[in-house]
Amino acid sequence: MVDFISRHKELEFLSDEYKKDTSSLIILYGRRRIGKTTLTTEFGKNKNILYFLATEESEKENLNQFKILVAEFTNNELLQNSIIDNWEIIFKALVNDKPNEKKLVIIDEFQYLGKINQAFPSIFQKIWDTILEKSNIMVILCGSLISMMEAQTLAYGSPLYGRRTGQIKLKQIPFTDYAGFFKNKSRKELIEYYSITGGVPKYIELFYDSENIISAIEKNILSKQSFLYEEPIFLLQNEVSEVGSYFSIIKTIAAGNKKLSKIATALEVKQTSLTKYLRTLINLDILQREVPITEENPEKSKRGLYKIKDNFIEFWFKFIYPNKSFIEIDKNEFVINKINKNLIDNHIAYVYEDICIEEMWKMNAEGKWSFNFDKVGRFWNNNIEIDIVAFDSNGKNIIFGECKYKEQPLDVDVFYDLLEKSKEVDWKRNSRKASYVFFSINGFSSSMEALAKSREDILLCK
Repeated sequence: MVDFISRHKELEFLSDEYKKDTSSLIILYGRRRIGKTTLTTEFGKNKNILYFLATEESEKENLNQFKILVAEFTNNELLQNSIIDNWEIIFKALVNDKPNEKKLVIIDEFQYLGKINQAFPSIFQKIWDTILEKSNIMVILCGSLISMMEAQTLAYGSPLYGRRTGQIKLKQIPFTDYAGFFKNKSRKELIEYYSITGGVPKYIELFYDSENIISAIEKNILSKQSFLYEEPIFLLQNEVSEVGSYFSIIKTIAAGNKKLSKIATALEVKQTSLTKYLRTLINLDILQREVPITEENPEKSKRGLYKIKDNFIEFWFKFIYPNKSFIEIDKNEFVINKINKNLIDNHIAYVYEDICIEEMWKMNAEGKWSFNFDKVGRFWNNNIEIDIVAFDSNGKNIIFGECKYKEQPLDVDVFYDLLEKSKEVDWKRNSRKASYVFFSINGFSSSMEALAKSREDILLCK
């Protein structure tokens, strides 16, 4: 059993809401397997909790199951044996039972109730306004279908708009918390595991007892019996109607086509026809649009690149989807050899850059530099790319950095190369004060270590 790890800010927020004298309505949503149930279970410990899991069955069946739960929760035999076709009556029975005791009600997969009855958000709005809002209760509406939850509970046109007292869109666990899951793994092994599982708790659990990353992939992804084998298909099927179109876009980006023009050319479609698909994938936390960190108007930048944000989905589209025909005829050994040969250069090395940027924020908070930056990201133009650029928008300090996931220790040539590349960054060119940071998974040459000791503006990170 894996201990409860990370999510401490979310847990603290929920605890603060629970302590209030007034009622609370929280919207908690995020993709499947992201850890919503684990979070609410941890939060619900030692509390007067009623948990209801909505299903895609009929509204009548859901109502009856909720009635049974409430009857058992309140020890109400009359309610238990009654035939009821009204949600309000059940909620009244719930709040009228021991009204001085704080109750925690969790309705999981709330979006299914709105799916089977489009009027249900309006029904629940009335229940909240007339019954729950003035009661000693905290209600958490959970959902795993992001688009539906946003439409039913958060959108301006939703009947529940303005009723919530807070919301949490649960994200993947950051790499900085990852060591808590794998306490016996080296940093290099942690990076390898994170590059496949991302921060999705359910995926992490599957990899927990694996000997190494290749055996973990073979057992938990290449196996046609594993849910991860077709996980992206199910994720998208639940969220969008044109799965084929979305697959084509993600596959094209995974193949290295990151500019809008290149994506459109590869798919032989107009750029304007891709806008709604890209926006949806961004909203689902599958893609992100990235611009050079120094851009002053990111939304208007013509240098934007589309990047797969989800580590597992990127891995799957790079290595599983193109090889499904081999896997289907049980040629797994051929596929695993291809993965083993290309995994580092074609996947892990890029994830490592994201990890380094995440760790830059951590070091920033720890005071590693004499100033605090407020922006960090990548820089590129038509000539060069720099893995890390961080700066203080209101000051003159800037950091340039490189991340190397190579077998060889990082040598001084990388520093001098970065020095030249930094000259192409226009940000406060004539007045800035530059520092340099280097991340290397296999350390640094003696020459590089000596250079860093001789200069105060170089920081080396393993």
